[in-house]
Amino acid sequence: MSETEAFATLTRNTGALKGKTVFITGASRGIGRAIALKCAANGANIVIAAKSAEPHPKLPGTIFSVAEEVEAIGGQALPLQVDVREEDQVADAMSQAAEKFGGIDAVINNAGAINLTNVESTPPKRYDLMQSINSRAVYLTAHLAIPYLKKSRHGHIISLSPPLNLQPKWLGPCAPYALSKFGMSILSLGLAEELREAGVSVTTLWPRTLVATAAIEFAVGSREMFEQSRKPMIMADAAFEILQTPNNELSGQQLIDEELLRERGVTDFTDYAHNPDNADDLAVDLFLDP
Repeated sequence: MSETEAFATLTRNTGALKGKTVFITGASRGIGRAIALKCAANGANIVIAAKSAEPHPKLPGTIFSVAEEVEAIGGQALPLQVDVREEDQVADAMSQAAEKFGGIDAVINNAGAINLTNVESTPPKRYDLMQSINSRAVYLTAHLAIPYLKKSRHGHIISLSPPLNLQPKWLGPCAPYALSKFGMSILSLGLAEELREAGVSVTTLWPRTLVATAAIEFAVGSREMFEQSRKPMIMADAAFEILQTPNNELSGQQLIDEELLRERGVTDFTDYAHNPDNADDLAVDLFLDP
């Protein structure tokens, strides 16, 4: 699989997001791109909020290339160069999105920074980067999006973060990263309660297995780990299931892609595997017990 694989999905497209506006951070490649294309295929307007405006020699995909893909499958796209650490940039992007599409109905916190090192080995700049792009960005996007989401009849926030699992085996090797990701989940649990009466659904979503993205190739291991990974489309299909779930039924839940899709009727996950021949021999993702 490459980051530029054709749009693919294993779940039925229902058009449930027709006319809805979905604001996705880090949507220039990987899981963010896959979610953008899945939502576009179901009628959503897509705000592609990411830093990559120019092609990268090792990382294919920009906000503009994804916008072209969204439009190629019949969707509407607004590509915006955004650094989720910068309040003014996020606020301006949301203002532009609301002006163009009439509002914001969902925010997907997909942008992320990863460094799997312990406290001693983590430079302060890397520590600050992870906290600001991971947990702080969940706060910032929610803080700025809530006024728009409260006006929506379909308000959702989805953060790509793991269920809370404070076992020492996960904390010792990479406590700085764990703090940033669990911070996303804690904020999401709080937001679910804070926004319950407003009718805004807040959930977290995490993959059961490794997902074949640039993070796996360059930050976690190597491209060889793709052989034990699934394609980004599994997270896109799961995110769509959340977005089309009515009446806040999932709000406050910490969801796993495979478990949710099984509940929604998916029984064969073979084609989600990067290498279908290895579909029964995949690596479990971080923070999850086998």
